[in-house]
Amino acid sequence: MPAHTRPEAVLDLVGVGVGPSNLSLAALAEPVADLSTVFLEAKPAFRWHPGLLDGAAVIQTSFLKDLVTPIDPTSRYSFLNFLRETGRLYRFLVADFPHVSRLEYEQYYRWVARQLQSLRFKATVDALDLDQDLFAVQAGGQTTHARNIVLGTGPAPRIPACARGVLGPDVFHASCYDQIAPELAGRRVAVVGGGQSGAEMFLRLLQPGRCRPCEVAWISSRPNFLPLDDTPFTNELFFPNYVTHFRGLSSADRRRTLEEQRLASDGIGEGTLSQIYQRLYALDFLEEPWLRHRLLPGHRMVALARRADGLELVAEGTDRSLVRICADLVLLCTGYAYERPECLAPIADRIRWSDGAYRVSGDFSIEWDGPRERRIYVQNAARHSHGIADPNLSLAAWRSAVIVNSVCRRPVYDTGDCSAAIQWSPEVTTAAQIPTQEFAK
Repeated sequence: MPAHTRPEAVLDLVGVGVGPSNLSLAALAEPVADLSTVFLEAKPAFRWHPGLLDGAAVIQTSFLKDLVTPIDPTSRYSFLNFLRETGRLYRFLVADFPHVSRLEYEQYYRWVARQLQSLRFKATVDALDLDQDLFAVQAGGQTTHARNIVLGTGPAPRIPACARGVLGPDVFHASCYDQIAPELAGRRVAVVGGGQSGAEMFLRLLQPGRCRPCEVAWISSRPNFLPLDDTPFTNELFFPNYVTHFRGLSSADRRRTLEEQRLASDGIGEGTLSQIYQRLYALDFLEEPWLRHRLLPGHRMVALARRADGLELVAEGTDRSLVRICADLVLLCTGYAYERPECLAPIADRIRWSDGAYRVSGDFSIEWDGPRERRIYVQNAARHSHGIADPNLSLAAWRSAVIVNSVCRRPVYDTGDCSAAIQWSPEVTTAAQIPTQEFAK
């Protein structure tokens, strides 16, 4: 049996969770002969944001920033090889899509997952503990020992505080949309959230058909429905070079910088905005009126309650005025937030925290007081320390390669800085180092 799946052995690395991040790590670890791994996932099969796979939804980054290509373009787990192996490469090239659909990218992920022998589905990790000098991973009544752990459980849906007490089949996070499949015909719908998922959901509700709502409101706390900044120099924020620069900033500067860069990863795609505007034009001027719509940027949902005739949502404007919206269905497109996995409880008091977040080293291992040679790595949980790219797909392959190198204690993959137009951290030259004649110029 391959080293990656040998159950009786002490493994080099056990992964908790199989999302895109740990799928990338599993794919890059697979060809490393002396690296033994297993990745445990509670779900029965790989799924990626199953409620957000409407045919119109697209990924907002290049398809070449897949699980492996930026690190190993020759890997058989690349998106291009997926296209070739599934007999669609030429059709894909001729179709010339401006962006790849989220549905097709999930198909790619599932294709990779089916080939990797190191993945274990229907395997819920109950606890992580230390057994002498090894990690003990308890899952499904069995214990696996490992030298290192990688947490890849991913973020959980963010639910506004005022909505937590009324969650149900008529109030839910957008990630559950396809699972719940709510009845829309003739209903009043409120969409909360001004990012890409909120825009996609609003656009979805504007489409004609028999099962169409009678009223849709779109509420966003942002001052307008703002576009994603997808310009070239902004995209250099998603380079390994910038991660190095960001890590050198103070904690206060990191927090400020992340807020300034929000629209580099959390804006709305220009194409989606255009489609929405064009659809609203058609509804207002070209079609028989059947849908009332309200767009309310600059408003934050502050209350949500059940009334005799449905739901009442209260939104506060930037001028402190209140708007009351009656709805039959409230869709929360409010993003995601990292949650510490419950299985970490046995060793949580040994982990060093900073303002409730992990203290993450350059190799994505977290600080703790256990044996120095035993490391706990985190995926998609280091935005505060590694920058805006951490939860994004763009650097998933690079981060996985960094972890592989760290576990193997050698440079299996080249993870050095890439060629960049911007010099984020130029060498500092003091006045004493500048020749006197330079001042005279």
